Amino acid sequence: MSTPELVTVTIDGRQVQVPKGMGLVEAAAAAGIEIPVFCYEPRLGPAVGACRMCLVEIEGMPKLQTGCSTPVADGMVVHTAQSSEQAARGQSATMEFLLLNHPLDCPVCDKGGECALQDLSFRYGQGKTRMTFHKRSLEKPVPISPTIALDRERCILCYRCTRFSQEVAEDEELTAVNRGALSMISTFENEPYRGPFSGNVTELCPVGALTSTQYRFKARPWEYEQAASVCGLCPVGCNVTVQSREGKVQRVLSRNHPEVDRGWLCDKGRFSYPHLYSEERIVTPRRRGARALEELDWEQALEELAGMVERASGGVVLALSGSETLELAYALAKIVRQGAGSDRVVLPEQTSDALDPFRVPIAALAEAEEIVVFEDCPVLDRAPLLELWLKQARRNGAQVTRIGPSGDIQRAHGEAALACRELAEKGNALGKRLRAAERVILLWSGGGSAGGTHLAALALTLGLNEKKGSGALLLPASPNARGVAEAWAAAGDEDRQPKQIGLLIVSGDEAASDPQVRQLAEHARATVALTLFAGDSGEWADLVLPATSYLEREGTMRNLEGRLQRLRGATGSPVRSELSWLVELAVRLGVALPGSEAALFAELSAQALDGISLSALGERAPLLPHGEARTFEIPEAEEPPILLGGPLELIRYRALFSGPEVEHVPELAFQRPATEIEISPEDADRRGIADGSDVVVRSNGTRVTLRARINAALLPGMVRAAATHTSELARGVEVSRP
Repeated sequence: MSTPELVTVTIDGRQVQVPKGMGLVEAAAAAGIEIPVFCYEPRLGPAVGACRMCLVEIEGMPKLQTGCSTPVADGMVVHTAQSSEQAARGQSATMEFLLLNHPLDCPVCDKGGECALQDLSFRYGQGKTRMTFHKRSLEKPVPISPTIALDRERCILCYRCTRFSQEVAEDEELTAVNRGALSMISTFENEPYRGPFSGNVTELCPVGALTSTQYRFKARPWEYEQAASVCGLCPVGCNVTVQSREGKVQRVLSRNHPEVDRGWLCDKGRFSYPHLYSEERIVTPRRRGARALEELDWEQALEELAGMVERASGGVVLALSGSETLELAYALAKIVRQGAGSDRVVLPEQTSDALDPFRVPIAALAEAEEIVVFEDCPVLDRAPLLELWLKQARRNGAQVTRIGPSGDIQRAHGEAALACRELAEKGNALGKRLRAAERVILLWSGGGSAGGTHLAALALTLGLNEKKGSGALLLPASPNARGVAEAWAAAGDEDRQPKQIGLLIVSGDEAASDPQVRQLAEHARATVALTLFAGDSGEWADLVLPATSYLEREGTMRNLEGRLQRLRGATGSPVRSELSWLVELAVRLGVALPGSEAALFAELSAQALDGISLSALGERAPLLPHGEARTFEIPEAEEPPILLGGPLELIRYRALFSGPEVEHVPELAFQRPATEIEISPEDADRRGIADGSDVVVRSNGTRVTLRARINAALLPGMVRAAATHTSELARGVEVSRP
């Protein structure tokens, strides 16, 4: 990229050189001068000058100008309120108008202590009002969704929220209605704000107009303990600040990592923390009794577990969910491989280091020219923040091509590998575009366990390793799939596969709900489950041990870029940490297990992570260097059959708002996946199915009733539904009217 042209600007007597076209607010900041703002937020796109708080005097211009929307020019001389009486009067008048109808309820406002209006009124306000009439009173609060409350009396119409809805999330669900003094923020026809990123408006709001219903009237910002951590619910690894009070999480806020999340969060990451305090959470060990699970103390539980391991005689199988930290997965692996003498594991998915040479930060999407998404599973449901990056890329001029059952280029479920081979052919039109472009990003979302290998081979064929800003990213289904695989491999190197399953150890609710794991449980002589909720595992586990959440854990996780990031325990836990009792179990089994997460990481790092230290990760973890690209060909891929007129192929995906973190949070119930199944117009016509009508879905003697949603982009021969509603169905299904 070319070096930007610099111009010289004088602001309050200070000369500064900045890129041509930069806004005055940024230029002043470069000179160490603050220009107060409300509506200005660079992540929302071009400034709109709505609040008028940034008024400045520019020599040669007859009127005050808004600093946020005025670009700098060479030789420009600017006076802010610090040096211009005219600008100071303008800002004071703006503040007076903003406070004209604003309620003086700071003592009870949830924004108190972190409110821009409160802070700037002290610095730029008149200190007293000239108005003696009654202030406007409106209905309050207005629930724009079960998670967000709107207080219109406090709104200063900065339009940050509507700009986010329309220009960043592009859900178009939040808008300004009416005109003039009657303008107000509202949702379309007063429907709930269902956008998956809606919670970001509560952080964007500079006043107390938009607040979280979960946080209302809980505490003040200065009363919180804060922990800089990362979200452990998907492979993006968004950076978060977790605020807790009296040992309980009260709020999860974004913590801007420009290369990962730009300060945005999905609603699952922001609002799901109350699941920690659900009455249904397992807080003590439980053992299978004559009729149900019975509680027992930790000493009894560890004695029972050690006996199970010894009786299994090397026939121990470990099932990992991919939500564990590297340290927890490594500790479990050492117990199984060294203490139980077994080397059989069920990993959440196949991982590979093949894509390491093509590693790029997620933020590279915003600068790409061409982006190809192999989308068997929706990106929004697998790695939600990437959907915002894709929208940003498209707004910046990138050509985004989706390949999948309902993509721009339609390919059947499981044909992503075949599409890779097509793009590698020199005569392919899209392949020619990719070879000609300077910055190309490939994304693989689902579509087979060997996705990393297929994508790496295509990236090498296209020469992406030689193009700066180009790369490829695999979107795993679990938050730390690569990390737990590395931890398992580092714990031992022998191959001792058990002939039979004497003991199955299941780590995490995700693994417990996996059909493959449930099938193994049916053949195991004994099963142990580490879980937050005794849902699936409570039906078949012989011993249930309470687990911690990612919000309660110390450790590290590897996200979809391959970036190592630190989790910092944000709050106390009602249960014992896994490491505390694993150390005791290790003593009983004669395994040398370090007694802290830091010591575990040091041991693991020396074996599998090139000796990197925890201090090198920092609060904003860097993307580590990668090696040279290996030479290999794209593997052969079989084309799955499409059965028109007969059984339809069911594409089952895990919806974003699913899982125990959502099921145990009442405020998120409205976001759970609808009980519907997507069907193509051709298949719907053939079966006489109307959009919105009830249909019966059958396979192997099982039937469920769902609502039909006709998707014009879906490939004929396929139907798609959330796994929440179709977990008992086989891959081939019959769909018909009741």
